[in-house]
Formats: sequence, C-alpha cells, structure tokens
Amino acid sequence: MSERASPSLKAITDQALVHHQAFIGGRWCDGAGRETFAVHNPANGEVLGDVASLSAAEAENAVSAAHRAFAPWAQLLPQARSALLRKWFELMLTHREDLARLMVLEQGKPLSEARGEIDYAASFVEFYAEEAKRPNIEGITSHLPDAEVELWLEPVGVAALITPWNFPSAMLTRKAAAALAAGCTVVAHPSAETPFSALALAELADRAGLPAGVFNVVTGDAPTIVEPWTRDMRLRALSFTGSTEVGRLLYRQSASTMKRLVMELGGHAPVIVFRGADMQKAIAETIKAKFATSGQDCLAANRIYVERAIYDEFCEGFTAATRALTVGPGMEDPDIGPLMNEKAIAKQQSHLDDAMERGAKLLTGGGHHELGPNYFQPTVLADVPDDALIMSDETFGPIAPLTPFDSEDEVIARANATDYGLVAYLHSNDPRRIYRMSRALQFGMIAVNRTKVTGAPIPFGGTKQSGLGREGARRGMEEFMDIKYVCRDWA
Repeated sequence: MSERASPSLKAITDQALVHHQAFIGGRWCDGAGRETFAVHNPANGEVLGDVASLSAAEAENAVSAAHRAFAPWAQLLPQARSALLRKWFELMLTHREDLARLMVLEQGKPLSEARGEIDYAASFVEFYAEEAKRPNIEGITSHLPDAEVELWLEPVGVAALITPWNFPSAMLTRKAAAALAAGCTVVAHPSAETPFSALALAELADRAGLPAGVFNVVTGDAPTIVEPWTRDMRLRALSFTGSTEVGRLLYRQSASTMKRLVMELGGHAPVIVFRGADMQKAIAETIKAKFATSGQDCLAANRIYVERAIYDEFCEGFTAATRALTVGPGMEDPDIGPLMNEKAIAKQQSHLDDAMERGAKLLTGGGHHELGPNYFQPTVLADVPDDALIMSDETFGPIAPLTPFDSEDEVIARANATDYGLVAYLHSNDPRRIYRMSRALQFGMIAVNRTKVTGAPIPFGGTKQSGLGREGARRGMEEFMDIKYVCRDWA
C-alpha cells in the first residue's frame, strides 16, 4: 500500500507511532487487495496519509486471532495481566505529547484538550490495571443442606470495540482496558476519520508486551468490518460508542448471536440554571459544557434553561463569554477548533436556520467562520422555542440555545421531554431543590454546579435511548464478564 504522509504527520517525534496498516495477531498488515482510504486534517483539508482498508474476510481473520489468543490470556494470573496494562499506561504517559499532536492532526481539537484526553485515556488503563487483580470468587450462604455455593466471574470471550472520532483515544482505552483486565481479547474498529490514534495505541500495547492476538485494530469501512462481527458466534461482546441510529442497527444485527452489548449512544443534555445560583460560575461552567471539543461531545449542553428572573442577566454574561472564545487550528490551542467535516457544518447551519425561522434571536455568531470550510462561529441563540429542531436533535457543534422557564415543575417536564438520558447539568444553591431535581431528572448522570463528572472510577452511561450498560468503574469491567454459579457437594 502507499504510505504517503503529510509533512505534518512526519513531524511526530517518534515516527514508529505512525502506522498506516492494521494490527492483527501481533503483525502490521495491509488488506489483501491493498486498498486504502485517506485521512484528512479537518483544520485545513490536507491529506495526512493513507490507511489500510480491510475486507470482511480480514475482519473475520482478526476475530480468529483474538479467539486463538483468548484462552492463554484468560488463564494468565490477574497480576500478570495487570503488569502488562501498567506498562501500557506508562508508555502512554511517556509518549503523551506525540499522541496528543497526532490526535489534533486527525481530529482537530485544541492541543490542550488533546493532551487532556491522553491523560484521560491513560487513566482508564491505570485504573483497570489495578481492577484486573480484584474479580474474586464470592461465597454465598447455601440454601441447600451439605452444599457449598460460589459465584465466579469469568471473561465472556472475544470482545468487539467500535469507537468514534470525537474521542479517538479515550473511548478506545475505556473499553479495551476494561475488557483486557477482565481476561477478554479484543478486536477494535476505530472511526475511519481518526485511525492514527488507535494505531499508535496498538504500537504502544505491542511495546508493552501484550501477547499477539490479544489487542487487534482493524481499519477500513465500518459496515464491511463490523457487520461480519455481529454475526460471528466467537465474538461474545460488542461495545459501541456512537449515534443512537447506528446503535439500534448493531442491536438488531447482533440479536441472532445474543451478544453482550454495551452502548454509549446519543445525548441531548439540558443545563438548568435557577435564581440564587452563583451567576458567574453558572456562566463559566455552561461555557465549558457547551463548547468543549468544539461542541462535538455527547455530553455537550444542547438546551440551556434559565429561570426568567435571571434570564436577561445570564444571556448578557453568557454571550459576552462566548464572544471572547478564540477560534483556530487545534495546534494553535484555541478555545474552538474546526468541526470534523462539512457534514457537521451543514448540520449547524440547518439547526441555526430552523431556530431563526421559529422566532429565536441571534445574540452572537451565526454562520461559517472565515478560517475555512470546517469552522463555525460560536453562536448563541435566545428565546429558542421547544419545537425548534435544535431542542430535540443533537447539534454536535458550537451553537448554544437559551430559553427561559418559570417554575421547577415546568423545567423538569421540558428537560425530560427527550428520547435521550445521558447527562443533565443543574445550577442551584438550594440543597432541597438540588435533591428534588436530581431525583426528578431522567438522566444517567447529574452534574450539580459543575461540568466535569467523568473519570475512570465512575460508571459512565445513560438511560432511555442513550445506551445500554456502563463504562468505567468496576461495573465497566463486569460488562465483559459472566457469572458462573457453582453448587458443590463433597460427598
């Protein structure tokens, strides 16, 4: 295959981290037909390089490699798996800057955010390196005379991991470290928009000493690779992060093989600001909730409800803070980088046009940014009606819709009026209201007077159409384990 690489990609210090081939069974490999796809820099459209595009047969070969590696990996002492994961974690920290810069080139996010993501990604490997040593046998008081009862946690088998472009390193390690700690082997398919980050992690996993076939990365067209995996009985778990629409498709395709499914799907997060909240903090935290990763985040604020008594003050402060945000290429470390592609830009424009047609007021921004085709101005809309498309459809970009509310019951009903239930943000200094709202909001995670809630020790996930299962924490590892019940008589 051609391994053309841009000067930007050649600037990565450790060039051994830059791979253009898939990683299967401990080897770097092209597809049989040597087909490739191009990866572009969203900041300027340059072709970063070509990456191998594998066939369905080769995707099945990756499962075969993982299947062969499964028994020896599962039979390793947990301490041995832990040591290998720990080495992988240490290598990620050693190569933090290269990994971050590689991510900026293919994903576009600001450099400081990319560095933060590498730290976040590494934290999952560190966490599960420790958790690998803890899945103990659980004894139960027997309900039968002369019988001993135990529960064993055992790895389910080969796990497929399908990861998105917005967090190309963290979403892979959150899944892979949990599965590997549990004793599973994995086949991973990264987004075709951001494969270099996953391939660099495979290089470091190989350097850490993970045995051949334990960690495989299969690049190419998603339907070509993933559809055979959903039908493969040897593959016993599938973890996916992406849109609810694709999640439903994978759910249907996996039904015939009864796989364990873990899905982190779409979100439509409300921010609710009550009078009496710390106004400056509420504004600052809502800016973070809306504009981190340029708004391309399933946790991003998508609806901002502000109590009417403080609505005008909030609108003025929030708009001023938005105008102060810098926009530019990720390597310049702005507040807002480019969006992933022109399709993302088109969605911003359609949401903006629809809201304006329905009576929303434009407070700042309002269209393409002069920097290039993948840039959109940070935008604030006021008085956005509930029937506007942006109030129900995930925007995944830098448009903030503001709307007033008058009562607690009203805003609960409006916030819950969504098919999604990933995260909700609440700002209040009334402890009784915080308790009531935290109970009433139908979301898997509630952030009170803050934005950042995620981390390796917490079970990340949502309700309703936002997914199945949890990632992170001990529960994240247990998603890749089966319970075996043993009832024993010594007679």
